[in-house]
Amino acid sequence: MTGYGILIGLLSFGAGVGIAYWIRQQLDAQNEQAARNEAVRLLDDARRRSDSLLKEAEVEAKDRLFRMKNEFDAETAEVRSELKRQEQRLIQKEENIEKKHDQNEQKEQELQKIECGLQEKEDLLAKRSEELDVLIGKQHAELEKISGLTSDQAREILIRSMENDARYEGAKLVKRIMSEAHEEADKEAKKILATAIQRFSGDFVAERTVSVVALPSDEMKGRIIGREGRNIRALEAATGIDLIIDDTPEAVILSGFNPVRREVARLALTKLIADGRIHPARIEDVVKTVEEEVDQTIKEAGEQAAFDLGVHGIHPELIKVLGRLKFRTSYAQNVLQHSVEVGFLCGIMAAELGLNVKLAKRMGLLHDLGKAVDHEVEGPHALIGSKLAKKFGEASTVVQAIAAHHEDIPPETVYDLLVQAADSLSGARPGARKELLENYVKRLEDLESIACSFKGVANSYAIQAGRELRVIVESDKISDEESVLLSRDIARKIEESLTFPGQIRVIVIRETRAVGYANK
Repeated sequence: MTGYGILIGLLSFGAGVGIAYWIRQQLDAQNEQAARNEAVRLLDDARRRSDSLLKEAEVEAKDRLFRMKNEFDAETAEVRSELKRQEQRLIQKEENIEKKHDQNEQKEQELQKIECGLQEKEDLLAKRSEELDVLIGKQHAELEKISGLTSDQAREILIRSMENDARYEGAKLVKRIMSEAHEEADKEAKKILATAIQRFSGDFVAERTVSVVALPSDEMKGRIIGREGRNIRALEAATGIDLIIDDTPEAVILSGFNPVRREVARLALTKLIADGRIHPARIEDVVKTVEEEVDQTIKEAGEQAAFDLGVHGIHPELIKVLGRLKFRTSYAQNVLQHSVEVGFLCGIMAAELGLNVKLAKRMGLLHDLGKAVDHEVEGPHALIGSKLAKKFGEASTVVQAIAAHHEDIPPETVYDLLVQAADSLSGARPGARKELLENYVKRLEDLESIACSFKGVANSYAIQAGRELRVIVESDKISDEESVLLSRDIARKIEESLTFPGQIRVIVIRETRAVGYANK
């Protein structure tokens, strides 16, 4: 039974394998047929799509060809219309040219007619001119017979008479104009001076009696004033200077006529602001310290001035008074520098005259001592300075020179006159007061260059601190009459080119020199 069962199993297995193989063949045959059908379907779809694309391309090509044809037709039509318009314009221009040509021919004919008429008139005028010349000649001959003068003589007499009349009338007119101009100029000058004094006086005094201290911020003003004003009162009491705290942003104004005290107040306030501790006790300490520093600065400035001039043996108190001039100005000129300069000038002039150079320098250095204390003592600063010099043992000649340098007392020696001259030179020299030296030199150079730019000018010299310009001309190129015109032209060009105070006098000098030699 076991072997029979195995046989049956093997038979069953073989039958199953055969059935499976048959089924597999059937499935392969069906798949192959399906694949063939799918391939046929795909080929049909491809053919249909290619036919559709060909049709679409053909339609698109036809459409593009149609559009291009329309565009070409439109462009061709536009070009044709433009050509027609140009043709019309050319035709119109040609017609206009023909019309103008006809008009020109007509004008030419008219001009020929006018020319013929003018020629006839010219011939007629020539004949009449000849007749008039003959008549004028006869009249001149007749007039010469009657008057007994030739035509040239009569013309000369007439011209001379008219010239004399014109000169007389011109002289009267010039005199009247000059007198009126002088009167008006005098009135206007007085008016200008009064206005200038009125406008400038306040600023001038304020400039020299106040100092300004800059603040880091407006909050510092409250700290300077202090509680109930105790700080500002302490500062004013310690320095003797008024503090003005107003709406001026970030600034405090110090007002006082004593320049040294004002400098002490300025330095003290600056230190207090930098330190930040502001109270009455601190103010007194700082002011005391600054006073010592300023005294030392004053002493050093006086000693340096005496050393620069080589003047020795001056009393220490006079040295201090001299150093105080460092904080004093006169017409924007530092008085200490001015005193040193006067000392140098006195020494130079004394050396030229064979006098005592050191004595002259001493007088020049000390001549303005009174300006250091003239705000504290009444009287002219020359007399105040002479009293100070006498008090501290200066020689009588020095005292006399100081007192006489502004002629408060009559000068007695040549040294007095030297100090006067040196003081005037230092104050009035170019660049010393209210004008920089460079600007002054440049103005003189410009004056001379303006004069030399005119034809016939040999040399030019600016003198009298630029208030007078002397021009030397070549006599063979410039006549006396032309010299007058040249002076006016130079003055006019100076007015147009330069800016200057007052007036500049232009003098044109023409000189003819005849040189002869006697020989044997």
